[in-house]
Amino acid sequence: MPPTSPSSATASPAASSPDLPAPGGLCAIHQPNLFPRLTTLAKLFAAATWIVLDNVQFTRRDYQHRTRLAALSDPDRTQWLSIPTHLPQGRQTALRDALIVDPAPARRRTAAMLRQYYGASPHWPALAPALEPVTAAFSSGKTATVAETSTRILLDLLGWKGQILRSSDLPARTGRSQRLADLTAAAGASSYLCGTGGMKYLDEAPFTAQAIIVVPFRPPTANIWSSGRQVSVLWALATLGPAVLADRLRSAAATQTLLEAAA
Repeated sequence: MPPTSPSSATASPAASSPDLPAPGGLCAIHQPNLFPRLTTLAKLFAAATWIVLDNVQFTRRDYQHRTRLAALSDPDRTQWLSIPTHLPQGRQTALRDALIVDPAPARRRTAAMLRQYYGASPHWPALAPALEPVTAAFSSGKTATVAETSTRILLDLLGWKGQILRSSDLPARTGRSQRLADLTAAAGASSYLCGTGGMKYLDEAPFTAQAIIVVPFRPPTANIWSSGRQVSVLWALATLGPAVLADRLRSAAATQTLLEAAA
């Protein structure tokens, strides 16, 4: 299956790069999250392939349309940033079909909150232009497009060189673990990078049947990582800057590579 088309409005520049990883390596499968948490972005950064899980049911209690912004001076002081979302098919609406309610006001509010929280950062001049594709994505009217774009631009800013695929473009059987194993195989990956929450329910049998190694993702827990499961990565990015944060993510990714080798 080829990588996401570079002509797509949400395709990653990395996806059309001649430096794409060879078949194999770590594959992460995750729903598009709005300005994801540090641990979520770190998992994607550690993988050679991110499969965007876009054909699952939209969940209002999840991070598909919202994120916690942490105050620049105090990461314990947080506020939700949410995209008002309409579900045309009710609770059965797939994530990719969820619609933004009044995109123009939602775009303005998002841009205003990002500037309010992080405009005072010395790294804002580098961060602000990178965020422009996110506000532009509101014109699509799709919540998932904005969420995926918000993750993609952060990966690009931090120098990730992987490829992005979408689950809706790949063959997979039903069943939670079976679907994940099939998607990993369809991407040509040799290992599946599984988050802490996913390890609680994952059935490894479908992966073993396809000679795929399951590697648990174990991010650091100290310093900037202490709030990494709660707040958007934007706080760490605005605090440290792209270069320093990229170094931290590369260190975390190197640990995952060692875990893969030991599996």
